Amino acid sequence: MSKSCIVTGKQTISGFNVSHAKNRTKRKLRANLQKKRLLNPATGRMVTVCISTRGLRTLKKWGKEGKMYNLTKLNQEGTLAI
Repeated sequence: MSKSCIVTGKQTISGFNVSHAKNRTKRKLRANLQKKRLLNPATGRMVTVCISTRGLRTLKKWGKEGKMYNLTKLNQEGTLAI
């Protein structure tokens, strides 16, 4: 299974390098994924998750808004279901 962000669902996608002569070669566009230990607000325990930097910003915003979320549930599901 490929790594993906638990909040945004971002993962590696494929694309092309395109030269001036329009020659195309395959390449991978990787998401900026980080392995982080974060405090789960639902349980008060530390959880290790694979999360993108955009996902970190989203969690920071949720914390300011007082939104409740469970990191272990997000981690098991793989992505956030809104």
